[in-house]
Amino acid sequence: MRIFLVRHGETTWNAEGRYQGRTDTHLAPAGIEQVAALGARLADVDFAYAVASPLRRAQDTAQAILRANRGAVVPTLHTDADLIEISHGAWEGKLATDVSRDDAAMFAAWRGRPPATMAAGPGGESLAHVGVRAAAAVQRACAAASGENILIVAHDAVNRVILCDALGLSYEHVWSFDQAPATLNTLRGARAGELIVVRLNDASHVCPIDGDRVHGAL
Repeated sequence: MRIFLVRHGETTWNAEGRYQGRTDTHLAPAGIEQVAALGARLADVDFAYAVASPLRRAQDTAQAILRANRGAVVPTLHTDADLIEISHGAWEGKLATDVSRDDAAMFAAWRGRPPATMAAGPGGESLAHVGVRAAAAVQRACAAASGENILIVAHDAVNRVILCDALGLSYEHVWSFDQAPATLNTLRGARAGELIVVRLNDASHVCPIDGDRVHGAL
């Protein structure tokens, strides 16, 4: 079984460095181009199951990938609420630069080695909570795919906890790797809970192999 774990394409808020969390933003023109490039790259992958966060930026990314797919049977896109992005609480809609100035201590703790129980902003959600629900979503997708290829389109924090779990890392290491807009990660294994990371933050479809495609807020 192979999981193709994708982060949605770039939004205007990503480009501005603004926390979006549960806010239902849509893809920017650059993000539409990014997901089209990823769709072309994955066009010959036979997906048995496809699932995305209910937020529009993830749904639109997944649909773009499936529209480009040349598999024998292109799956219907499913939605799983447990793949929704982490809530940033009072930080949502704010620029990361403003948060770093106005809430410096919490911001520094969050962007350092945050404990799993720390909220991602005042009134926000913890990584531990995201990890529980994301693992449940992955388990459901694996069960539905019956050992075949799976497309999962989610978000920065959601992808990070899924990857930390597969890598055997505590969530204190959640910032030890990047998740660029429209990036591709692949995981392989016999079942959920026994996955290894094959490809991590591969955005070569949207940037040079020796370059980085990043955004200003995490």
